[in-house]
Amino acid sequence: MIPDLDTARRLLEEGWQRNPGPWKNHSLTAAHCAKTIAERLKMRGNDIDPEKACILGILHDIGRREGVTWLAHTIDGYDYLMSLGYDEPARICLTHSFPEKDVNTYIGRHDISAEDEQRLITLLHSFDYDDYDRLIQLCDSIAMPDGPASIIERMTDVKNRYGHYPQSKWNKNLELKRYFEDKMGCRVEEAVGISPL
Repeated sequence: MIPDLDTARRLLEEGWQRNPGPWKNHSLTAAHCAKTIAERLKMRGNDIDPEKACILGILHDIGRREGVTWLAHTIDGYDYLMSLGYDEPARICLTHSFPEKDVNTYIGRHDISAEDEQRLITLLHSFDYDDYDRLIQLCDSIAMPDGPASIIERMTDVKNRYGHYPQSKWNKNLELKRYFEDKMGCRVEEAVGISPL
């Protein structure tokens, strides 16, 4: 089950009021990109709902409502949305950070208990990724707070801020980009309005 668009926007605003930061605009950028790409996919006959993609983009980082955290934002978002009965966006809170189902590829501190980390691992491996999971993973990797950026620019920004970026995750993100470009019949940059450098 997922909330409607107005409810998703309200949850994001409430979360941002609890913990203001650039994550709100990042989430809105991811949502815009997800909707735009989904519209292109739908025009080419793919079974995907642009509004649902938008809602999932809005809520993918909702765990950040709990404060300035790292890995914890994934499980916090999952638990919060599950408590509201929104199992589909709850799942995205977990899967958006893991194009590979490997918690060791997470860039940042593992600020959760051993029990929660094991629960996260178990949940990730229980999911059979679909195009919504993959789409939000891609959109998360191109969404900056001030708008979409090229995937290389965004990953380089993360690498510069954290000092590293796992090569396997870098490669997987580029694979996701190619996957959706093949389905759309155009480049991601064209679909979401990123100007060429």
